[in-house]
Amino acid sequence: MMKYFSLLLLSCGFTFAQATHPWQQHVDYKINVDFDVKSFQYTGEQTVVYKNNSPDDLNTVFIHLYPNAFQPGSEMDIRLQNNPDPDRRMATGIKEGDKERFESRIAKLQPNEIGLLELADVRCNGQKITVLQKGTLAQLLFSKPIKAGEKVTFKWNFKGQLPVQIRRSGRNNKEGIAISMSQWYPKIAAYDTEGWHANAYIAREFYGEWGNFDVKIAIDKNYTIGGTGILQNPTEIGHGYSTKFKQNVRPDGKLVWHFKAEKVHDFTWAADDKYIHDQAQLDNGTVLHFFYKDNPKILENWKGLQPDAVRVMNFYNQLIGTYPYKQYSIIQGGDGGMEYQMCTLILGEGKYDGLLGVTAHEMGHAWFQGLLASNESKYAWMDEGFTSYIEDLALAELKKNTAVNPFTAAYTAVAKLQTSGKEQALTTHADRFEENRSYSVASYFKGQLFLTQLQYLLGKDQLIKGLKTFFDEFKFKHPTPNDLVRILEKQNNVQLDWFVTDWTQTTNKIDYAVTATSDENGRAEILVTRKGLMPMPQQVLVELKNGTSEYYCIPLREMHGNPKFKGSVQADWPWAQPQYRIKTNVLFADLKRVLLDPDGFVADTDRANDIFVNEK
Repeated sequence: MMKYFSLLLLSCGFTFAQATHPWQQHVDYKINVDFDVKSFQYTGEQTVVYKNNSPDDLNTVFIHLYPNAFQPGSEMDIRLQNNPDPDRRMATGIKEGDKERFESRIAKLQPNEIGLLELADVRCNGQKITVLQKGTLAQLLFSKPIKAGEKVTFKWNFKGQLPVQIRRSGRNNKEGIAISMSQWYPKIAAYDTEGWHANAYIAREFYGEWGNFDVKIAIDKNYTIGGTGILQNPTEIGHGYSTKFKQNVRPDGKLVWHFKAEKVHDFTWAADDKYIHDQAQLDNGTVLHFFYKDNPKILENWKGLQPDAVRVMNFYNQLIGTYPYKQYSIIQGGDGGMEYQMCTLILGEGKYDGLLGVTAHEMGHAWFQGLLASNESKYAWMDEGFTSYIEDLALAELKKNTAVNPFTAAYTAVAKLQTSGKEQALTTHADRFEENRSYSVASYFKGQLFLTQLQYLLGKDQLIKGLKTFFDEFKFKHPTPNDLVRILEKQNNVQLDWFVTDWTQTTNKIDYAVTATSDENGRAEILVTRKGLMPMPQQVLVELKNGTSEYYCIPLREMHGNPKFKGSVQADWPWAQPQYRIKTNVLFADLKRVLLDPDGFVADTDRANDIFVNEK
């Protein structure tokens, strides 16, 4: 999703000893939905073929009913009312003297404005089954378990109501988009080696099973749809999806749009009666679709966006691995930016740099978390942070930014959080952060620095090589952080457990300081001190008054291998030893200054003590 400070509470840590799930459930969806553009209500029939690939017999299945979060008294509503810094899109600030309090927008929704999703006539293999609905979840109870290896067919009817746009899914938002349909259908919850991931929806992240979607949407003939999947009946809808050439209109004035998507874990769509639809093609043949309002204020930006979006996506194809689907849609959805399968919904107005930035970020999600479907709720920093990393590389390439470190904004944000007293470990569940800002900085920026620190340790070429291997081995799976780390360890013959432990499971800080003194022979000695609890190997640059310089590499013993640094390699530094001394052959009188990490890649919370200047 777009970088924006959102919501939430507190949690415990999680270790990464678990390997990638040795099996995955498989879910195929067939959905027929009829949408009323006047009432924003919809009814549907759904067939779900569920393959239990786990070794467990399942006595229950959970189903997400996400739209029910947008009701007064829902868990999302209550969380908004009790959050110290709620998402300003979801809560209204009210000044009371020198203080500000917030009122949940959800709490004020009327019955015809709320979100709603309800199941009816739920059957498994033709037999009616018991359903317990609990807010944004439904639980199916069986008289006979679904055996390990068994395939079953669920069928049910559903009815829903699209809420007034508050967050992500909604109607008639501030940019005038009529319909944004994300997380709109009954969706089977994920089940893996940790059991069911049956989390209530309180405006955070998602996690779903891989499968195939066959979706038919009946909607007013004047509306154009963009979203997940490949349109199966373009000639019935009209040339280039334009309803100007529509055929096969039903007696009720509706057209049926038929989409199919293979090997995806979600299905999203948006519709409007004033969408412009443009297309562009990538080097690998994938077609980019652009859906945006016929609004003179934004036409120039959206036309200019198209060649830049092609360049960005071609860059990602080369950087990480080839996007495998035949289409990707960039859709003006009117609410921030959010990644979905084969598409994104983004804000369409504002300045061009903002439009390009959010587009580059959301397109990066086609890899992280679209194709590498990590559990966003537990590892939000994997999809947000890794996407932010490749986004900054793409924008640097596009704008010809030759800076050694193009990620400086992330360093500033993380250092500020780490010294604020409000940081929580990256292993905190996305729903359990106390404050929105803490969640946002952790997931977007500290997650991004997870990769920049690995780039510092291993070199950019080795990191990118590792990311390519990660993509090749784990696309269409549910990888954990350990999967990438193990690839990098094997590839570079080093150990990185110490790095994962401190960076993700604690709030330990990196802080090193450097000074220099003269020994009894007048030669310079460099003294490096570890002041924070998190260890890092150190690269030291010694500059002389005559304009020459020397580099020193201090390995970390726990890494059991040398970092990819310039300079002479010193003896390794055990973590428990707080200081390290380098004896040089340089006269102290000739010394100009000493710098730790001259390229600025270490996430050191106090850069001021990373430099020593000889004033003598």
